[in-house]
Amino acid sequence: MKLYVGNLPWSIDQDGLKKLFSKFKVEEATLITDKYSGRSKGFGFVTIADDKAAQKALSEMHQKEIDGRPLTVSEARPMVQRDDSSRTSSNNFGSKKAQMANPSEIEDSEEDSIEEEDSPEIIDNDTDDED
Repeated sequence: MKLYVGNLPWSIDQDGLKKLFSKFKVEEATLITDKYSGRSKGFGFVTIADDKAAQKALSEMHQKEIDGRPLTVSEARPMVQRDDSSRTSSNNFGSKKAQMANPSEIEDSEEDSIEEEDSPEIIDNDTDDED
């Protein structure tokens, strides 16, 4: 039976996960890690061949505190395929897209509306005083 083990402390590595369940004769222990950083995602899976031992591990290890964190242990469920189209085709704000400004509709009057008095006065301080 395959068990899901969640809320693992960040200090536990794959060998540590296997040692944590060692008294239940673990066949395989897999810690799930981030593919870019290699850091633990805080959960993993433990496979125990004997179903009776797996049920005992589930009852004994669920909510057991490890480094101040209560473990979450349950029977692993098959992974559900997700539709990635929502991640690639639109953002989190729905399917509406912001409209682009049309340059031909922008009026040139904005530049013309700036009055002379609003522009800064240029003062030439460079004087050629030859005494």
